[in-house]
Amino acid sequence: MRLCSIASGSSGNCIYVGSDHTHLLVDTGISKKRIEAGLKELDIKGEELTGILVTHEHSDHIQGLGVFSRKYGIPIYASPGTIEGIKGYSSLGKMPEGLFHPIRIDEKFSLGDITIDPFAISHDANEPTGYRMECAGKAAAVATDLGMYTDYVVGKLKNLDAVLLEANHDIHMLEVGAYPYYLKQRILGEKGHLSNELSGRLLCDILHDNLKHIVLGHLSKENNYVKLAYETVKLEVTLGDNAYKGEDLDMTVAKRDEVSEIYSF
Repeated sequence: MRLCSIASGSSGNCIYVGSDHTHLLVDTGISKKRIEAGLKELDIKGEELTGILVTHEHSDHIQGLGVFSRKYGIPIYASPGTIEGIKGYSSLGKMPEGLFHPIRIDEKFSLGDITIDPFAISHDANEPTGYRMECAGKAAAVATDLGMYTDYVVGKLKNLDAVLLEANHDIHMLEVGAYPYYLKQRILGEKGHLSNELSGRLLCDILHDNLKHIVLGHLSKENNYVKLAYETVKLEVTLGDNAYKGEDLDMTVAKRDEVSEIYSF
């Protein structure tokens, strides 16, 4: 399997997960041109994609969905609530019949040789979803837009080989920053986003020897920066009740405007 962040951040998200035979995107929150450029670095053409998994209907996750999926006719998989939300997105445009495929949270399904396990996440959207993907005994997950996490989420993220995990904001930067009060409360709330500290604590709960690739993603442009997220998560692991130290981790931070390296496992 392979995982690559084409874009990840509060301004747009698009993640590739695939095998030799199956190519998936999780979200298309950037322009068609940028999606195509990212796929080109992976040596994949748009028409070779097997499907698009959508986490939820916010614009930073579906901005390019209409234009991109119309051009290539790629099936779109999302929860019924998310599909309803997508159809209400004013910039979507008219979609061809049959592109949307409703999926059910906690009901596994297969695309090509990849088995997908959609799981519920706590976010202020219609029916938001994280995704765990497995192929040939390997597993990866994309878990962003989590206001909080529970034992249920931890269970879905156990025994992974690779994970893209949200580290959205530094709490102090958010509290003293320019955002209006209501927006600060939304981000800090149980249906908002994971802080760097909470990201590190969640990571402590899912670490094991075979988790070789940890990618921190969905960083806020205004309330975080790469080095701060990286060092805070590392420190949480070092201080946490687990057998690992921050410096032991193979961890990187996904950029909002750069394609990451390709993680193979």
